[in-house]
Amino acid sequence: MPPPTYQRIADDLRRAIVDGDLPPGAKVPSRHELARRYGVSDRVAVEAVRLLVAEGFVEARSGSGSYVRQRPERRRLTRSWYTTRSGGSPFRADMADAGIAGTWESSTERVPMTPAIAARLGAEPGEAAMRTAYTYLADGTPVMLSVSWEPANLTTGTAIMLPEEGPHAGKGVVERMAVIGQQITHAEETVAARPALASEAERLGIRPGGTVLTIARVYHTGQRPVETADIVIPVERYSLVYEIPVW
Repeated sequence: MPPPTYQRIADDLRRAIVDGDLPPGAKVPSRHELARRYGVSDRVAVEAVRLLVAEGFVEARSGSGSYVRQRPERRRLTRSWYTTRSGGSPFRADMADAGIAGTWESSTERVPMTPAIAARLGAEPGEAAMRTAYTYLADGTPVMLSVSWEPANLTTGTAIMLPEEGPHAGKGVVERMAVIGQQITHAEETVAARPALASEAERLGIRPGGTVLTIARVYHTGQRPVETADIVIPVERYSLVYEIPVW
C-alpha cells in the first residue's frame, strides 16, 4: 500500500533539505506551489509541511511562510575501544580536545535494581545498586544525559562507593574500579534511537519528542559486570564516532 500523498511530498522536501538543495534558512515552497506541483489540494500540501515542522526540519513564521530550520553545529562524540587516558573523566578529556569546557552535575542514591538493570548486571531484581544521574555540560550547555548503576554489594564501604565524592571523585569507571581490584576487560554498547521523553527534552533544551540516540553500556571484568549506564544524546548536537583499532 503506497504511503499517503502528504508523506510522499514530505519525503521529497526532507531529501532536498538533507542533500542541501534546500539549505538552512531557505524558504520552503508555499502550499499553493506544492499543490500545483503535485496535483493535490492545499490541505494535503499543508499536512506535508506540518509533518516537517513536527520533525524539526522546518519552522513556520507567521505571515511569512515556512523555512528550513537552522540547526546547531553538530559535534563529534568519540567512543574509543581502547584508551590510555587516566586521571579524570573521558567526557572531560574529549571536550578538552575540542577546546570546550566539559563539566557535569550529578546526584547519587541507593535504590533497588529494576529487572532490566539486574539482568545487565547479573543480579536479582530488587538487589541494591548505587544509582547516579548525570547531566553533562559543554561550556555550560546540557549536551548529554546518563544514568549509571553499580552493584552496592561491590562498592559499599569502599573509597569509590559514591562516584562523585571522596578521593576518586570524577574519575572514569575503569580507573575507579581498579581501586578496589576490579580490572575491567571489556565493555559492551548497544546503540539505538527513539523520541526524547518529556523530562529528557526539558533537561537538554530540545523540542519534546525530538530524536535522541541511546547507548546502553555495560562494563565487565573477567568475572562479572560491574557497571551499566543508559546514555542519552540529542542527535541535533552530536554524532557518534567510534574509533576501532585494526591489527
